[in-house]
Amino acid sequence: MNYVKSYLISLEFLGFRFSGWQKQPNAKTLHDIVDKSLSFVLKDATYKTIGVGRTDAKVSAIGYVFQLFVLFTLKENKFLEELNANFPPDFRANSILEVGLDVNIINVPKVKEYHYYFSFGSKNHPFAAPFMVNESNNLDIELMQKGAKLFQGNHYFHKYCTKPSEKTIFKRTIDYCEIVENTILTANFFPEHSYVLLVRGKGFLRYQIRLMMATLFELGKGNLSLQYIEDSLKVDNDKQFMRNIAPGSGLQLYKVDLEL
Repeated sequence: MNYVKSYLISLEFLGFRFSGWQKQPNAKTLHDIVDKSLSFVLKDATYKTIGVGRTDAKVSAIGYVFQLFVLFTLKENKFLEELNANFPPDFRANSILEVGLDVNIINVPKVKEYHYYFSFGSKNHPFAAPFMVNESNNLDIELMQKGAKLFQGNHYFHKYCTKPSEKTIFKRTIDYCEIVENTILTANFFPEHSYVLLVRGKGFLRYQIRLMMATLFELGKGNLSLQYIEDSLKVDNDKQFMRNIAPGSGLQLYKVDLEL
């Protein structure tokens, strides 16, 4: 299909009731909702959409981006209004940017920032469930903060990936990784104290951040050591992925910086 125009659309969504971005048989996915909503806006027009990347089930985003190819020029402001009018309440489009047809959002160099929200101790209010994971055990936050810093830099992440292919590149760079008290995402039904893991880098492996978070939880409980994490990131690690994966509901794609 020879499309005429291409647009990048920034998107926020609450992923708690979805099975991730990628379309799947017998599953409710984010991509399905986007295309279904677009079909009401664009009527019978032919179009194509591509997401900036996959997300896991229950993962939310306030900085997702998808690319839309169409056969005509959009009236951008009116299009955004109509798209939001047809989106369900847990979706919102924030901006639209026309780009060249030579741009493919999958291949564009990009830096992603993820947040993982968590608390520990007394069980959270049920309304917090879509946004934040609660650990019933006490956690040593200071030790976890030291552990998070170990992930920064160039490391071998064999143990922090599931179902890699033969072409998977395990040496990755994390620009920063730290745990801070959460003042970013707030609500009156959140616990008095909560925390967020901030991770930023150019590329992440399947389940990488959730596996990192699960490892930090074990560190905070006293079940693992800082030395264990250091060893797990070396080129000669045993290459067996971690078995504990943190729940997807605490993870949020916070921002995507595209190098257009």
